[in-house]
Amino acid sequence: MNLLTDVKITKVADTTANGTTTVNGSVIDMQGFEGVLFVTNIASAAANNIMKVQQGQVSNLSDAADLAGSGQTSGASDEVVAVDIYKPLERYLRPVVVRGTTTVLGEIYAIQYRSRRKPQSNVISGTINSRVLVSPAEGTA
Repeated sequence: MNLLTDVKITKVADTTANGTTTVNGSVIDMQGFEGVLFVTNIASAAANNIMKVQQGQVSNLSDAADLAGSGQTSGASDEVVAVDIYKPLERYLRPVVVRGTTTVLGEIYAIQYRSRRKPQSNVISGTINSRVLVSPAEGTA
């Protein structure tokens, strides 16, 4: 088993310049997956700079509702923030970063796991390049 063929990695938001606007990530369809880990970097630690997760039954999340307890702050500036949702109750999810204090937001990634279909492809032109090696010999990279 190797991780890259057992997960689906999707970039759901680009780096966002210094500001205070709320950033909604792209909607993730959880059909066929049991969980998703959302990961980002918040440049300035502050109690009002949080990443939370919303869910809904409509694919555009027009019915979006916050998931209780999903709000995660960074403990220090430039710290990675992650929220893992396992067995969500609705099909569609998205990360939301609320920037109450002016800060730069890094890219947001969704790592979906426990797929019913394998293997996953994590080579997406312009977004992600990946490679899987099994028992590689030493030598030139």
